[in-house]
Amino acid sequence: MRANTLIMIVLAGVFGVLAVVLANIWLASQRSAMAEANGVQRDTVVVAAVALKFGDTLTADKIREIAWPAGAVPTGAFKTTKDLLAGEGTKQALQAIGANEPVLATKITGPGQRATLSAVLGEGMKAVSIRVNDVLGVAGFVFPGDRVDVLLTRTVRGDGGADQSFVDVLLQSMKVLAVDQVADESKESPTVVKAVTLEASTKDAQKLTLAAGAGQLSLALRQAAASQGESTERVTLLDLIGETPADVAKRQAELDRQAAAEAEAAAERKRADDKLAGLTQAVDRVGSKLDDLSKIKPAQAVASAPQVQEIVKYVQPEPPARATVGVFRGIKLETYDVPRQK
Repeated sequence: MRANTLIMIVLAGVFGVLAVVLANIWLASQRSAMAEANGVQRDTVVVAAVALKFGDTLTADKIREIAWPAGAVPTGAFKTTKDLLAGEGTKQALQAIGANEPVLATKITGPGQRATLSAVLGEGMKAVSIRVNDVLGVAGFVFPGDRVDVLLTRTVRGDGGADQSFVDVLLQSMKVLAVDQVADESKESPTVVKAVTLEASTKDAQKLTLAAGAGQLSLALRQAAASQGESTERVTLLDLIGETPADVAKRQAELDRQAAAEAEAAAERKRADDKLAGLTQAVDRVGSKLDDLSKIKPAQAVASAPQVQEIVKYVQPEPPARATVGVFRGIKLETYDVPRQK
């Protein structure tokens, strides 16, 4: 037998043994994990044997005990049916409880306590009823347990004497406790109602009571998962009118003209104020000068020396007594001195 063949046989045997060992180790770990899972500590929890609705009385045939992991027992759950039914008087369901759903202390009444709205209210909350109709009540599709927004519609007299109507979102995400006199959350068929009872804080209850007399209240049904509030704004009749770009441009041009006229009027008022201020300052200066002059004493008059007036008189000189007369004789000029005749 060749050496290479012998080496290959030996290696094959070694790898085969190694594979068997690894498989046994994996199987042992799986058996250990299953043994640990079977050894988990378990407890019992009371669940509903049948579907329960608001007001149902809890009896032994409507509940049962099931196994439950000890570290995952819900808060407020009962471990035995004896614990759940303990106490004098019966207990009733405060809300719908599905089959095999744990029965919690917050979902049932106390011993002998009736299933009323007062038992459903949260800490510090109040129940307030508002009047609605088939339209304002979302056509009867509002059920106990739903959340709604409360809208307030009002009409007030404007500055120009015309009535102005608008709608505000008064409250958001209000829990519906009852519809008319029905507080069963398992109710499925829509019903035209006359009143809806909401869960509200003291301040919100005051708002609802005041708003009931100030205008008309309407309900807007919210999505089941939409519990967060949202930003809202007032809606008026102007928001219902569709405007074209030409209307918007025309209104903007009118606003621009009004703004220009107001700016011109403001500038004219400023110029008038400046002139008035200048006149006031001038009057003040004149008044100050007059006050200063009134304080100066008049100086005494001093007699001045008489002035000598010089008079200049023209005297015509006397004419000379003799005159010279020239006479041409041919081309020769002869002069004679003769006396002047008077």
